[in-house]
Amino acid sequence: MTFHMLFLLLLTVVVATSHPQLSLDYYSKTCPNFQQIMEQTTTDKQIKSPTTAAASLRLFFHDCLVTGCDASTLITSTPFLSAERDADINLSLPGDGFDVVVRAKAALELHCPGVVSCSDILAVATRNLVSFVGGPFYSVLLGRKDGLVSNASLTVNRLPKPDMSLDKMLAIFADLGFSTREMVALGGAHTIGFSHCKEFVSGLYNFNHTRGHVDPTYNPRLAHGLARACSDYKRNPTLSVFNDIITPNKFDNVYYKNLPKGLGLLRSDRLLYTDPRTRPFVDLYARYQRVFFDDFGKAMQKLGLIGVKVGRHGEIRRRCDAFNSA
Repeated sequence: MTFHMLFLLLLTVVVATSHPQLSLDYYSKTCPNFQQIMEQTTTDKQIKSPTTAAASLRLFFHDCLVTGCDASTLITSTPFLSAERDADINLSLPGDGFDVVVRAKAALELHCPGVVSCSDILAVATRNLVSFVGGPFYSVLLGRKDGLVSNASLTVNRLPKPDMSLDKMLAIFADLGFSTREMVALGGAHTIGFSHCKEFVSGLYNFNHTRGHVDPTYNPRLAHGLARACSDYKRNPTLSVFNDIITPNKFDNVYYKNLPKGLGLLRSDRLLYTDPRTRPFVDLYARYQRVFFDDFGKAMQKLGLIGVKVGRHGEIRRRCDAFNSA
């Protein structure tokens, strides 16, 4: 066993001690084929839809940062309630993230009905997909229940936005117990996936409300290319650009290497390099991919334990988009 593997094992033991109702082998007796079914489902989905990894990762973030990792973002709104997924900030969540959970849930219900929670499915699917596209493989504790609340209003000021100040982003993560280093590590999720033009065009055309002015933190060539690519964004809101323009489909540390060159797509990305509080960690991860992978894996384990529901505080949903009481 390598030192790296031993370190992750010890970390998992420490984390499990603080959440004794969760375990790595939670489904070993009740659903022994759980890991195999998850692996097959996520692999098949990623091969058919290469955007699935980034979609699942973003969905997992948006779920955990609001009411905890309880699959509340999967709930569909009703005439009486606007659920989390219909909050403005969640309307751009890619469908592949939801679909991979639905597929896995359907497969698991055939083998072990009423046993596996949607929140555990999302956590494991995200880990599997990150690893599949080249990222780190980290342990995922299991035994979460699905939440009983989903309300769009609960997302307010709990999710980082592309145009948010670094102070506000740091505050969001600090309130959840994350250090500056952990926040920068989690920001590396932008090494895959894409963002819609409307999320960053304010820095391309009318920066600081000055007509034709471009955010000076952009690489000029990138800014020019983005302005052309997004020129029709008002008529076509689906226009989007890869977060990492160099290796968009590979989970690696190129995202951090891009930032000193002005190649960060979102303002929130570029702030990580221009601010002295976060720049040292950008430099560290740009230089050492293994350090980034280690820190990202640990931060994802920590993220996956936010607001976990157990016992009577949650349920095992029959379907992931609706409460059992619906």
